[in-house]
Amino acid sequence: MNRSSANLLRNSLVVVWLATAWVSVWELHGQSRELLAGLPPAWTEGRASWLRTAIILGGAVADAVLGLWLALRPGRKAYGAALLLMAAMTLLATFIDPAWWLHPLGPLTKNLPIAAILLVLLQEETSAPP
Repeated sequence: MNRSSANLLRNSLVVVWLATAWVSVWELHGQSRELLAGLPPAWTEGRASWLRTAIILGGAVADAVLGLWLALRPGRKAYGAALLLMAAMTLLATFIDPAWWLHPLGPLTKNLPIAAILLVLLQEETSAPP
C-alpha cells in the first residue's frame, strides 16, 4: 500500500473517532443516553444516575483522545490502542443490548471494516522500513 492510501485510511478513522466524540457529547441527553437503555436499572437510577453520564463522557473522551492520537502521532501503538478500544466498546455495547448488531444502519457492524482498516495499517506500520 502506498503512503497516500494509508493516510486516507488513517484520516478516515480520525474523522470517525472525533465525530463520534463530538456527537456523543452533543446527544448527551438524547441518543447517547438511549444507547445505554439496556443497562440494569440499579446502575442508572437513583444514586447511580450519574453513571450514565460518566459512561457517555468517558467514552467521548476516549474517542477524542484516540482520534487526536491517530491524527498527530500515528503508529503501531495508536493503531493497537484503537483496535483495543473499538473491541472493548463493541463488547460493552453487545453486553448492553445485543440487538444493536441487527440495526439497519450498523452501529456495531461498522466496527468490522474499522478493525480490518486498523489491522492493515498496523501491518503496514510493522513491515515499513525504519
